[in-house]
Amino acid sequence: METKDDQRIVPDDEFLNLLYKARQNDVESTLKLIELYKGDILRVSKFIHTSEEDAVSDIILEFLELIKTHKE
Repeated sequence: METKDDQRIVPDDEFLNLLYKARQNDVESTLKLIELYKGDILRVSKFIHTSEEDAVSDIILEFLELIKTHKE
């Protein structure tokens, strides 16, 4: 039986490690973070009044900017 919230759970230390590496411009870690939030990105994109492709691109761009500019 499938659940609506079928997202992968990542331990805090693994998430923080991915975040740290993404801030250091590690492409693989950045892609893993995007993949981790893919379900949320797709769900939120339905509420933006543009094409789904444009909405997803905009959300990912904002997500990447947040990762790069947010200070601890």
